[in-house]
Amino acid sequence: MSAKTLFEKIWERHLVSRRGDGEMLLYVDHNVVHEGPFHAFDRLQRAGRVVRRPAQTFAFADHYVPSRSPHHGGPVFDPGAGRMIVQLETNAARAGIEHFGMAHAQQGIMHVVAPEIGLVQPGMVITGSDSHTTTDGAFGAFAIGIGAAQVEHVLATQTVWYRKPAQMRVHIAGVLGPSVSAKDVALALIAGIGIDGAVGHVVEYTGPSVAALSMEGRMTLCNMSVEFGAQASAIAPDAVTFAYLEGREYAPSGAAWRLARQAWVDLPSDANAVFDREATLDASNVVPMATWGTCQDEAVPLSGKIPDPASFGQADRRSRAKAALAYMDLEPGMNIADIALDHVFIGSCTNARLEDLRAAAEVVRGRRAAVAAMVVPGSRGVQRAAEAEGLDRIFIDAGFEWRQPGCSMCTGANGDRLTPGQRCASTSNRNFEGRQGAGVRTHLVSPASAAAAAIIGRLTDPRILIRGVT
Repeated sequence: MSAKTLFEKIWERHLVSRRGDGEMLLYVDHNVVHEGPFHAFDRLQRAGRVVRRPAQTFAFADHYVPSRSPHHGGPVFDPGAGRMIVQLETNAARAGIEHFGMAHAQQGIMHVVAPEIGLVQPGMVITGSDSHTTTDGAFGAFAIGIGAAQVEHVLATQTVWYRKPAQMRVHIAGVLGPSVSAKDVALALIAGIGIDGAVGHVVEYTGPSVAALSMEGRMTLCNMSVEFGAQASAIAPDAVTFAYLEGREYAPSGAAWRLARQAWVDLPSDANAVFDREATLDASNVVPMATWGTCQDEAVPLSGKIPDPASFGQADRRSRAKAALAYMDLEPGMNIADIALDHVFIGSCTNARLEDLRAAAEVVRGRRAAVAAMVVPGSRGVQRAAEAEGLDRIFIDAGFEWRQPGCSMCTGANGDRLTPGQRCASTSNRNFEGRQGAGVRTHLVSPASAAAAAIIGRLTDPRILIRGVT
């Protein structure tokens, strides 16, 4: 028997059939949706069809929910957003799908809530109506973002047509230094490999620094995989994975847990498994990072300088860098640490988990913010846990806003946007033009770096503010 990768094992166990154009039909274990793919429900209803397995689809209100007011009846920023929220609730009720809506005790970002309640498990195929469904690969699952037409197909059949991607292994060697996070690793990796470095591939992360990451860190890394073109990403399940899952609401229990764990132990890639591509990164060389441009590969250390577009070898990269600097109103050679900010956002499906808020609070404790700053927990569960630890008081006492869970300023779909020309340090995953509002300039950073930026008022290496670390 030939050696197989983690991905190949999952793919083969879920393969239903093939067709002549190369597409293959996969069984879907869990399907997650937010407010966006309402067209899929509409078309299903018009066709007179029902959701085939409603117990395996879960609906989450996250993109359009307000962060400024309590979710229990709190107003949304415009009627269109309100309709999106109501449509999701109506469609979920009609289909018999569990709905994590504004009044639900576990409401929040679907990429945060689904893992924390145990919906995401090793060996699963998971589809989601959002590209950052790649987050779930942290558990050793094959998790993909799909469009509305594919969502409709999953709802109707509990299967999805998908073309098998190539495979890429990213080996991250070495040990991360103090106050260096998975977000910094992701930005350093993308800066080195480019935003198209994994196009057409499913990525498996390996190496000692990956094994040393918490589940929260692993989710951050897998979340950012789509930002360098990966269709999906995965980390082999291990003792860290099992400890995180055990006892969670939707995880197996009792005898079923023991059987599941036995099956999960066999999932990691075989020792001699072959990948189509290989890439490496030495984590010991990674330092706190920030983006300076409008793509995620336009990133450098917070202690560094903005590069000269002329330094890029390819013409399209030079052109893209010039355009990015013009939009960001920056000049080559500037110190990153000299870039002044108007706002700081800590949140999103990338960095709004409890570990992220703890890292930010460590920097903030006993200090005052120099610029406007807001913290948006990724879920009600994260919010409750953070408040039980007093993290909310640390942020509030420092002048931060402590808001309600949801996607918030990552996309601004709920109205949390800045004004043209404002500059924001953000823990989210995308820094595209207009991402946080028309003309807004976004710098992607880790939670600790965002906290340091809020305190200083400029992009700042958090190690400067953390006692005993330089």
